This record gives sequence, structure tokens and C-alpha cells, in this order.
Amino acid sequence: MSIVESRARLAAVLRKSGDFLTVTDARQALGVDRVAAAKVLARWHQQGWITRVRRGLYVPVAPSSLPSDQVMEDPWALVPQLFSDAYIGGATAAHHWDLTEQLFRSVFVYTTQQIRRSHQTVHGTAFVVRHINKAKLFGTRAVWRGQIKIQVSDVHRTVIDILNSPADGGGIRHVADCLRAYFARADCDTATLLGYAGRLDNGAIYKRLGFLAETLGAAPELVEACAAHLTEGIVKLDPAVASPRLIRRWRLWLPEKWKLGRTKVD
Repeated sequence: MSIVESRARLAAVLRKSGDFLTVTDARQALGVDRVAAAKVLARWHQQGWITRVRRGLYVPVAPSSLPSDQVMEDPWALVPQLFSDAYIGGATAAHHWDLTEQLFRSVFVYTTQQIRRSHQTVHGTAFVVRHINKAKLFGTRAVWRGQIKIQVSDVHRTVIDILNSPADGGGIRHVADCLRAYFARADCDTATLLGYAGRLDNGAIYKRLGFLAETLGAAPELVEACAAHLTEGIVKLDPAVASPRLIRRWRLWLPEKWKLGRTKVD
């Protein structure tokens, strides 16, 4: 079979499958059995026309003879295929919602799937993957990337997630910057923040949120509400940082050089 004929067959499969190719797509598009379809995909992979994302799942490599809309270039499009019931969140969503200009190399994903590795690299993209309970799969917005619908945490859920786990927001200082940007937005909604915090049911969120809101001089009613929801335990402002200083009002351990009472968190 000539290269032209082989590329025509690949184009036919892509017209049926879209951005991703599977053995089933090739079997149905080419009218062959599963063994023959698998061999065709393996041959195209060896020829460098497609690349394997994981076992049985491929994406096309941009060949000049194929339409550009048949080539996946956006790593976000991998998320629904790889992680099923999932959304993009954390620092990735913070950048998407203009809470920060900093673009992180990894894509942060929250999924209801059980995961073995929290750090994965697929198709050249680094993913940080967190497991969440199905009951906590809320506060997302649909974003379309080409023909693929992807769920992204809305701006309020993004803030709550990075307060819940500062590492997912690039560390507490970056989280504080994101929170400052959130308070400056027209769609800032403290009631929604508190509602989301209640649904995640983690007392550390109220402590970090109340402390940072007070430090930033923002939303006195939010500070009061967080103070009213304090739980007994003492937590770190940032679990990843040595924190020898205790602020009893918020039941938080603070890093040694953390400055209080300033409108700008440093």
C-alpha cells in the first residue's frame, strides 16, 4: 500500500474518531477486525504518524497532508480521556481565571478515579493528579477546546482548592497573591466561598482564608464568618514550610518570616 493510500486511511479514521484514536475507531472506520486494526495503528505509530498516549489510545502527529483540525495540540484535551470524571483546577485554573500571570509547567487535575501516582507525564505533559470524592465534584465550568468539552473549577472553587492544599496553588505566598486578585474581581463572592468551604468540610480552609483575608484587609464579614467556623486543631498556613510561629487567633502555625498586618502579603 502506498504512503498516499495509508494517509488517506488515517484521515478516514480521524474523521470518525476526532482527536483520539482507538482500536475500535480504526476497526469501524476501516471495516477490519480488531487484530488487523491494532496492527494498522502499530504500523502508523512506528512510522511516526501517530503517537501513543497510553495503551490502546493514540493521537495524531501533525503530518502536512492532514487538516490541522485533525491534530490535537492542546494537552487539556487529554484530561477527559485520561481521568474520566475530572476537572482542571489548582494553579492551572488560577491562571485560566487570571488570578495569576504565572504559568506552571504541570496541569493540575482533580478526579474521582482512584490514582496510583499523583505525578504523571503523558504525551509530554506533566500532570499533578488529586483524588476527590464524587460528593465533592462541584463548582466547575465547562470550557470547550475545539470539539472537546473540559471541566475547569470555577474561580471560587479554584480559590477554595488552593486554600485546601496550598501546594496545588504553588505555595502559600502565591495562593495569597491569587486571593488578592480574587478580591479585586467584579465577580468576587464571599458567600460562595464560604458555601464551597463548607461543602469541602476542612477546617484548615477557614483558618487560612480568614487569616489571609484579615491580613489583606479585605471583606470584614468574611473574616468574621471564618472565625465563627474555627475548629479546635492547629494547622500550618503552608504544610510544606517550616512554621515555628503560632497565631492563636487563627490556630495557625506561620513561617518564621511571615509578616502580619500589612495590606500586601510578602
